[in-house]
Amino acid sequence: MKHAICLTGAAPLRSEPTHRSEMVSQVLFGELMQVLEQNKEWCLVKLHDDGYQGWISAIQIQRLSQEEFDVLTISPRWISTDLVQVLENRNTKTGMLVSAGSIFYNVENNAFVMAGDQYTYLGSMESMDNINFHEITRHALLFLNTPYLWGGKTAMGMDCSGFTQLVYKMCGINILRDASMQATQGEMLNLIHEAQPGDLMFFDNEEEIIHHVGIMLDDAHIIHAHGKVRIDKVDHHGIFNSDTGKYSHKLRLIKRMTP
Repeated sequence: MKHAICLTGAAPLRSEPTHRSEMVSQVLFGELMQVLEQNKEWCLVKLHDDGYQGWISAIQIQRLSQEEFDVLTISPRWISTDLVQVLENRNTKTGMLVSAGSIFYNVENNAFVMAGDQYTYLGSMESMDNINFHEITRHALLFLNTPYLWGGKTAMGMDCSGFTQLVYKMCGINILRDASMQATQGEMLNLIHEAQPGDLMFFDNEEEIIHHVGIMLDDAHIIHAHGKVRIDKVDHHGIFNSDTGKYSHKLRLIKRMTP
């Protein structure tokens, strides 16, 4: 099986092999993937951490041998925790911007080697062996006021499930990509009063299809991506938008994710 890694700041993952196609997600620096299919300019890939599939431009990924892929999957990993920071390529003497949630391997003194190039990260990072899933709300608040972007997973723009997936990733928990997928995971909580900060709250539409997710801050507030990453009141009915004075989302269920 063919494998690859993303070595750009954030590469679009699209529903079809064309730049005009819908962006369904983004692939961040250091994320591993399986290459399922390839044409001249595009690769159909399956992301290693969450199994999400889509098309990515072939020039935005670096192919890996089976041995290189196997080594990386068992290597110590670090995750960037600054919203946006510079990653320097010491071989080419150039830099790129990478977002929170980017993955680095075998780091020593903020430096590592990838695909033969030496990199130095100028921001904050945490070992994924030591990160604390109890800090979900702290990481979530970092993204406050980030604009909404369908398929986005960075501080430049994110959708509701991209936001929750990224925050959980920064706390050492891998969850699936879309809200409906995330709702199939974790432990069900029956009442809002059983929930605690960091739990995921899911909301459905008139067809009873789950289409929205957010992170509970306390028993009366939620942080979620709706227009932007914002804090709203929440109760057993759903999310109450203080700007409109109306409920914007109907609560369906609450889940607790664990490492």
